[in-house]
Amino acid sequence: MELGLRNKCVLITGASRGIGMATAQCMADEGCRLRLVARDPQTLATTVDRIGRETGAEVVGNTPQEFANIMRADLRIWTQVIKGVGAEVDVLVNNAGDMAHGSLDQIDAQAWRTAWDLKVYATIDLTRLLYARMKQRGRGVIINVIGISGGEMIVPGYIAGTAGNAALDAFTRALGTAAPADGLRVVGVHPGLVATDRQINRWRQWAQEQLGDAQRWSELTAHLPFGRMAHAREIGQAIVFLASEAASYISGTSLTVDGGFSQRHQAR
Repeated sequence: MELGLRNKCVLITGASRGIGMATAQCMADEGCRLRLVARDPQTLATTVDRIGRETGAEVVGNTPQEFANIMRADLRIWTQVIKGVGAEVDVLVNNAGDMAHGSLDQIDAQAWRTAWDLKVYATIDLTRLLYARMKQRGRGVIINVIGISGGEMIVPGYIAGTAGNAALDAFTRALGTAAPADGLRVVGVHPGLVATDRQINRWRQWAQEQLGDAQRWSELTAHLPFGRMAHAREIGQAIVFLASEAASYISGTSLTVDGGFSQRHQAR
């Protein structure tokens, strides 16, 4: 299937690892031109180099000036992200964010605000800026990577993330409902448990505590759909679909990619 993404300019935040990196790889496979953003320039440099070599795609970040202007971007200072990118972005993937786990009494005010600055407000601010530029051209797609906590499930032990994700889900639906009048689409993705390095490290810790052997972490995921966590590339491929011409009538909604985990949870 021709997805209509060749030569499209795609800006991905949180792109140096995990879902962001997998999405970048999938977009590169479709012939997209990539603008990748992450806070760790060293890790991102490795990602940029590998994707460029493996796919031959255009990946911004190959020169020191590009790194200085774009790549060393902490999204809490979101204006840095746009410098050097301008109005050329066809697809924005808001993926960055790291919410602290814990209940209300465990997450203090500063930790809560820091988490929301990075994920919630950065998504809103970056969307506001690029939406206006896309609107001028009458085309563009914005994809918000959110999460099943808050999007599909309420998790008291992840209260800051659950509340933030719920806000982003509502933001996505509200903006995505209005977007077609401007020739744009805004959609969300709710990943379930994904086998990123950060997630695997958590399961390794639990395996050490429960089984006495961190290497046995995958045994603890046997209860999940398909007996495992999702692969990051499976989320990336869903994002590629939503960005493509194949999804041209989809806006104001979110796609849940969790193997049915959240529905199973609600059925209990």
